[in-house]
Amino acid sequence: MKKFILDLKVTEVTKPHPRYVLIKLTDPEKALPEMLPGQFAQLRVDGSKTTFLRRPISIHYVDTERNELWFLVQTVGDGTRALAALREGDTLNVVLPLGNSFTMPSHPSERMLLVGGGVGCAPLLFMGKEMADKGCRPTFLIGARTKADLLQLDLFAQLGDVYVTTEDGSYGEKGFVTQHSLLQQDSKFQRIATCGPKPMMMAVARYAHAEGIPCEVSLENKMACGVGACLCCVENTREGHKCVCTDGPVFDICELMETWGIGK
Repeated sequence: MKKFILDLKVTEVTKPHPRYVLIKLTDPEKALPEMLPGQFAQLRVDGSKTTFLRRPISIHYVDTERNELWFLVQTVGDGTRALAALREGDTLNVVLPLGNSFTMPSHPSERMLLVGGGVGCAPLLFMGKEMADKGCRPTFLIGARTKADLLQLDLFAQLGDVYVTTEDGSYGEKGFVTQHSLLQQDSKFQRIATCGPKPMMMAVARYAHAEGIPCEVSLENKMACGVGACLCCVENTREGHKCVCTDGPVFDICELMETWGIGK
């Protein structure tokens, strides 16, 4: 897909959680380019004396009717804190769309499970929206440490069925996502997509492999350039080293099973 460098206008900035900020953007002059679930953008950070590189952020949601693009940003350093300081009317320079995408269901009746944890839930909202637009009803399985760490459950519920686990049992079922009773039922999912902390994704990949379910994971390796030049985000796969920013961020678990120690 063609890449664009755009100056987008900030339409809204909200804080759904003390550690997260939701940034909504638009292009006041023309329609936003086509983007696919799982792709990401490189956001330029202005006004920070310690941040010199763009920050890779997953595409959270695209509202075509409002010509609006959403990013859910976790504030973990100077760069993301500078992004969180944006205000309505500001301009944010972005490079997009980057990377590959999740595989969409081949038929509306295909049962697909989307598993997310933490900020890894961000691309799954866009995935669910695109599925719903095509007549599919996704099932979301969302994991968090506590009830306070859960984000945007109401938005996910507008698109599909939502199941939740929390490690302390404060909401949904207690435990990790792979321990949810949903996965113990007889009815099988035909495909799984997951994004979140690597241990969670590895656990989901083990489950999918054991059940013979095709599964894709979205990796969150550290990146610098976002276009495959710096080799900061390299992941070891069955076919050798690959750049997550260009060959990913979405990988079929078959490419990762040997390096992740799955199926041995």
